[in-house]
Amino acid sequence: MTRVGVIGVGTVGRAVVDILKKNQSIISARAGETISVKSGVVRDLSKLPDLSISLSQNPYDVVDDPEIDIVVELMGGVELPFEIVKKALQNGKAVVTANKALLAYHRYELQEIAGDIPFEFEASVAGGIPIINALRDGLSANHILSIMGIMNGTCNFMLTKMMNEGAAYESVLAEAQALGYAEADPTFDVGGFDAAHKLLILASIAYGIDAKPEEILIEGIEGITPEDIAFAKEFGYTIKLLGIAKRDGGEVELRVHAALVDEDAMIAKIDGVMNGISVVGDRVGETLYYGPGAGGDATASAVVANIIDIVRSGKRSPMLGFNHPLEEGLRLKDQNDIRSKYYLRLQVLDKPGILAQITSLFAHHFISIEAVIQRPSETECAHLLFATHEATERSVHALISELETLESVLETPYMIRIV
Repeated sequence: MTRVGVIGVGTVGRAVVDILKKNQSIISARAGETISVKSGVVRDLSKLPDLSISLSQNPYDVVDDPEIDIVVELMGGVELPFEIVKKALQNGKAVVTANKALLAYHRYELQEIAGDIPFEFEASVAGGIPIINALRDGLSANHILSIMGIMNGTCNFMLTKMMNEGAAYESVLAEAQALGYAEADPTFDVGGFDAAHKLLILASIAYGIDAKPEEILIEGIEGITPEDIAFAKEFGYTIKLLGIAKRDGGEVELRVHAALVDEDAMIAKIDGVMNGISVVGDRVGETLYYGPGAGGDATASAVVANIIDIVRSGKRSPMLGFNHPLEEGLRLKDQNDIRSKYYLRLQVLDKPGILAQITSLFAHHFISIEAVIQRPSETECAHLLFATHEATERSVHALISELETLESVLETPYMIRIV
C-alpha cells in the first residue's frame, strides 16, 4: 500500500482525497496496488467536513511522517512551499505538486535536490490537460519550434464575453468574480502572471531555459476597450491572452500578452474558461491540447494521475526530462529584439494634419503601417487605430514614447501584438 499526505486540503486537495476514495478500484488496478490518503494539512480545522483522514495545521506533520510515501503539495505560494517540498525530498519522499509559482522560481533547484526521487507536477500547467507529459515524453524526440497557448481560463472567459457580447472590461471582470473565476484581487490572472509561470515551466521542458518571471515580457488584458474589440472584429481577428515560447536560431523568446489572433486559427476557437496549447515539433508538426485549465476535479485528476505514475513506475528522473543542457548555447532572447506585428490605439485631437504628423513618426521609426481607421467621438477628439507590418519591440516602444510627447495625443497609446 502507498500512503499519501496532502498539504493544502482546499478545493483541489479535497477533490484529490475524494477521487482516491471513490475511484479506488480503478486506481488500484492501474497503479498495481492500493493508494490511500493518510493525513492532510489545512489552515483552519473548523472549516472542513469530515474527510476520514487525520488533519493538522502543521505541514511537517506530513513531511516528517515515516509512514507517508508521497507528499502532495497544494498550499500555494513560493518560499514556504519550497522549504517544505525540499524537506520532503530530503526525507526521501516522492512529491506531487500543482504549484506553478513554486516551479516558476525554483524548478531547477528542486530537480537537483530530487535527484532520483520522483517529482511530478502535471497539474501545475493547464489543469487537467496532460501537457507536461506530452512535452516531456510524447514529444521527446522533437526539437520544439514553438509553444503557443491559452493558459488562463479567467482571462479567456472574460475575453470571450467581450468579443461575443461587446461587454466592457469592468462588467466582465465583475461577472467573473461573481462566478468564482476571478479572485477579489484579480491581478495575478488578468495581469498575465499566472500564465507566465506556466509558460516558464513549459519552456524549461522544451528548451532547458532557466528564466524567472521578471526576465520575460508579461502584459495583461486590463487595458482592452470596446474600440479594440471592434477593430479585431472588423479585420477578422479575435483577442486572446497568449503565452508564447518560440525558438529563433540560438535564442528563445518568451512572452505573455494579449494578442490579435486570426479568427480562423484553431486556438482562436477556444472559448470560455477552457485552455488550449499548440506545440510545434520539428518532426511531428503541430499538435493541439485542449481541455479544462482549472477547477478542483480537473486539477485533482492530474494530481492523482501523477500519484498513479509514481506508484506504477517507481523512480522517475530527471524531473524536467533532461540531465544536461538540451542544446548548448541556447539563450533567452532580449525582449527588445522580439519581432511582431502590432495594433496601436491612439486618442488624438480631431484636427487637420494630425494623422500626417503621427504617420511621419511611424516612418521615422521604420514601422510600416498596414491599415488605419479613424473613429470620431462626440468630443473634439478621435480614435486612430493602426495595424503595422512586422517590427521590433524596441522600435514600437520608442514610437510610443515619442507619441506620448505630442500635444495632439491625449492619452497613452495602447498596443496589442498581432500573431
